[in-house]
Amino acid sequence: MGRAFAIGIGLNLAIVAAQVVAGLWASSLALLADAGHNLSDVLALVLAWGATVLARRAPGGRHTYGLRKGTILASLANAVLLLVAVGAIVSESLRRLAEPASIHTGIVMLTAGLGVAVNTATALLFFRDRHELNARGAFLHMAGDAAISVGVIAGAGLIAVTGFSWIDPLLGLGIAVFIVLGAWGLLRDSLNLAMDAAPRGIDVDEVRAWLAGRDGVIEVHDLHVWALSTTETALTAHLVRPENGDCDAFLHATCEGLAQRFHIGHATLQVETDGAIGCRLAPAEVV
Repeated sequence: MGRAFAIGIGLNLAIVAAQVVAGLWASSLALLADAGHNLSDVLALVLAWGATVLARRAPGGRHTYGLRKGTILASLANAVLLLVAVGAIVSESLRRLAEPASIHTGIVMLTAGLGVAVNTATALLFFRDRHELNARGAFLHMAGDAAISVGVIAGAGLIAVTGFSWIDPLLGLGIAVFIVLGAWGLLRDSLNLAMDAAPRGIDVDEVRAWLAGRDGVIEVHDLHVWALSTTETALTAHLVRPENGDCDAFLHATCEGLAQRFHIGHATLQVETDGAIGCRLAPAEVV
């Protein structure tokens, strides 16, 4: 995925530079808004790439889980960056609605067309890994930018036909709404994972029921499921199993089942043979 990040960053830096120059020349707020959004995407790609590199570092010292959590923090930062970009776009769009400026539509349409090509190509680089949260964020950024650039082309075409310059800042507001709609899910998922919520797609009650149904298990307590990174999930649980003569085989089979059935690859299970009476973590309200 590192190659995809490098290519995406290079292509988008080039298109940002082109859009800024063309936007200032053509007096197009929509094009400048698109450039600002693309710049936030470059920063987002840099953050996501850096987090992916950090996640590969082996655990050690105080970081006993390694630095995998950095991928979650990066996806959260990406979502926040998008919202910051929205604030700037909305502010300038409202100002330009009050004071419309003439637009050089030909320059806008040509530059936005380049943006469509670059962003579509970059989005396709991340399409295969889009189920990973950082790759999904990058894919959404790039696909959204391609769609926004199409809107900029359409808006410039309308201005050329009608002469209504206010279409440009109105399009800037439309871009802001589009960004918020695309970023909201990423922000929600990233924030949940940062707060150690179970990843989307994992039903904790279903996991509990599956563990409770394992051979010899009569109770499950102190169950926790959380994300180690945007791709790895961890679990800890206490299992009450009075007859535990095949302890090692049971643990290996259960961990393998968790990995295959729920994609939980890092499971730590504590087996208790005398019931949960003496376990201080047995009450549901105790963490």
